[in-house]
Amino acid sequence: MRITRIKNVKGELRVPSDKSITHRGILLGAVGKGKTLLKEWLDSADTRSTLNIVKMLGVNVEESGKDLLIEGKRGVFKEPVDILDAGNSGTTARLTTGLLATQPFFSVITGDESLRNRPMLRVVKPLREMGAIIDGREGGNRLPVAIRGGNLKGISFFNKKSSAQVKSSLMIAGLFAEGITEITEPFMSRDHTERMLKYMGVEVIQMETEKGHIIKVKGGQIPNGEEIYCPADPSSSAFFAGLATLVEGSEILLKDVLVNPTRDGFFRVLKKMGGKIEYINVREISGETVADILVKSADKLEPVTIEGDILPSLIDEIPILAIVMAFADGVSCVRQAGELRVKESDRIRAVVVNLRRMGVNVEEFDDGFCIEGKGKLKGAFIETYGDHRIAMAFTVAGLVAEGETHIDDTECVNVSYPRFYDDLNIIVRNGYI
Repeated sequence: MRITRIKNVKGELRVPSDKSITHRGILLGAVGKGKTLLKEWLDSADTRSTLNIVKMLGVNVEESGKDLLIEGKRGVFKEPVDILDAGNSGTTARLTTGLLATQPFFSVITGDESLRNRPMLRVVKPLREMGAIIDGREGGNRLPVAIRGGNLKGISFFNKKSSAQVKSSLMIAGLFAEGITEITEPFMSRDHTERMLKYMGVEVIQMETEKGHIIKVKGGQIPNGEEIYCPADPSSSAFFAGLATLVEGSEILLKDVLVNPTRDGFFRVLKKMGGKIEYINVREISGETVADILVKSADKLEPVTIEGDILPSLIDEIPILAIVMAFADGVSCVRQAGELRVKESDRIRAVVVNLRRMGVNVEEFDDGFCIEGKGKLKGAFIETYGDHRIAMAFTVAGLVAEGETHIDDTECVNVSYPRFYDDLNIIVRNGYI
């Protein structure tokens, strides 16, 4: 795809629904009792992977427009007759592994080439401690993994990377384990699983201690089927917020965006840098906080350093944040973000390589990078490495760069945002493709 500089962005958008909530709504609805109505679900390649897996486990699902009706199995599934395919979705692979660990049958889960190279031991090891029998490539660290579960016992586990996928996997397993499953994390990770379980009638205990944030789930609880609304994805919204911030004369209203405090770190950082960000019509829906976000072009952007406890709330937005950093007045850094090395691509490397091609001075570290903001980019050939967030972030970069930018692969955006380029065409003025 060839992209040119635009004049500005104007209008309003309701980006596709949140991926994290859609995944969890499908899985917890399948685990629960009664029927769960998932409204405005995200229909994307990743969420289809989760949906197809629960269907292979015997779950009845009815699709009606933008709604999914899921008939709960009360935690009793049928043995799959074939290998379960998580596609490109790490959330699908890790959370489903937790669910499969509760079942007294044999199952195998795999994924595409990228997912087969992402680490699984972070969920496999604690699930083994709970009593599941799991094996796979590299001792269970790489897909495919084979699982025979059931007869689980609750454990106390330190989630050192504050991974929401690990926490959620263990919480799902903990619903059907004997005793209490306790997870401690240094920083509170995204808390959609806790919120959704509470909304579905499950008792979840949370507390802050000197050791960190603690979550406890007692076994023997089955979620109630509920109506769950999926708000707009803040990670998808971030690309348009970043674009409107960078292009003079821009103003955009992003509708129905999830602004859960464990997910809106990008918008808080953007405001700290000098972005004009306003939350309008803040409300609570299905246990989550939702708002419309008004974004106007910034007059000046200040540099910022991102590290520590804010990272979990914006880890997926680092690629688009890096583009914004290139326009700040000074050096901005991302540190303690080594987790970016094992996403759909090595996102640290992808950001560094592509920004350098666009004329930016970037210093690379094992756990992040520092960007010298110059206030301008030049068009270049962009390698996405098959990563949807790299493709979208550097599309934004191309829209604010001088000259022409070539994106090598745009099909990968289907993982989370199939209509991304259609939505861009709605709001951009003069330019683009």
